[in-house]
Amino acid sequence: MEETYLLNYPGVKKKILAGGKGPLPHFPLGTKVIFHFQTLLDNFERTVIDDSRLVGRPAEIFVGKMFKMEIWEPLLTSMRVGEVAEFWCDAVHTGLYPIVSKGMRLIAQGKDPLEGQKHMCGMGNLFHYHSTGFPELDEIMRNPQPLIFIMELLQVRDPLSYHRESWMMEKDEKLQTVPILHMQGNALVRQKQFREAASKYKEAVLLLKTVQSREMPGDVDYINLGRMIVPLELNYCQCMLELEEYYEVIEHTTELLEKHKGNFKATYQRARAHAALCNEDEARRDFATVEKLDPKFKPFVQKELKILGENIRKMHAECGGFISLRSSGAASTGGRHIKVDLSHQPSSDKWNNSFCFSIFYPPFMSFGSAVPHSVSGLTACSTTP
Repeated sequence: MEETYLLNYPGVKKKILAGGKGPLPHFPLGTKVIFHFQTLLDNFERTVIDDSRLVGRPAEIFVGKMFKMEIWEPLLTSMRVGEVAEFWCDAVHTGLYPIVSKGMRLIAQGKDPLEGQKHMCGMGNLFHYHSTGFPELDEIMRNPQPLIFIMELLQVRDPLSYHRESWMMEKDEKLQTVPILHMQGNALVRQKQFREAASKYKEAVLLLKTVQSREMPGDVDYINLGRMIVPLELNYCQCMLELEEYYEVIEHTTELLEKHKGNFKATYQRARAHAALCNEDEARRDFATVEKLDPKFKPFVQKELKILGENIRKMHAECGGFISLRSSGAASTGGRHIKVDLSHQPSSDKWNNSFCFSIFYPPFMSFGSAVPHSVSGLTACSTTP
């Protein structure tokens, strides 16, 4: 058994309980460190207050990513794979342990580790609530004290060996990842794997928006990042069109057009989505804008409008009647209850009697001169009287 002091870390003692294998690993920024740990009180009984093995899965940290228990990084990076070591840490290093332990316990219970917290820094949450909800952790909070950590280093994974989430990336790494995701998305589109392609485009957009959020609105970098987002958003919307996710297309293209008015592709995609939903007024308005933006596109617009008209007539014929929509007032959620009348037409024997009922119409669905419905298995495209 060997006892040493960690250099440059006063108030820390290390005792090697079992030697590791091979040389000391290299720990570049972003390295994933996987380990088991026990936390003990520095008393005669050496009371165990946490044990990752009892949870059933090891803990992990990422080097250089400001883990709240900062001392754990130098402890773990002093170890070899397979090594088991005991570390005694003075109270100066253990002040935030109650926060870390509470978060790990909540995660183990399948709960949000930030549950019940207000947005404040450091120990502010503890001082605000005066309790972690765990008596043994509250005692450490009230009486800061040394703690003993017994750690076993299981794995050291290079930053390139696993998928890195955006919060782990630096700005340059995010910007370098975006074109890779763009190319991967394009390749998936060529294979007609639209769902997977959309995921790549969306991930790239989120990376750019994360970087953009740190820039000053109106600055050159902010504007340039916004321009980089546009083609990715359009590609995402095109995938959603292929997947018939029309409301998703309308939401994203509308948001894009608010920032980039007159964007041809966004207007055309929204027009197609409205047409697919039988939102006739909106579709015709967007198609008219498309034609103004590029007169050469007029034949395509006329073709789309012809298809729209045919679909509406076909749906009316299938209904064998008409559906009139009357708003009964806004609900508390912002939606409306719509009265639906399906009336018998003399020219059709599909309906023996006319009847009416109410359905709830969500706030994100527009009801103009023509709207789609699916009622008890009946799909109809209707016009208001």
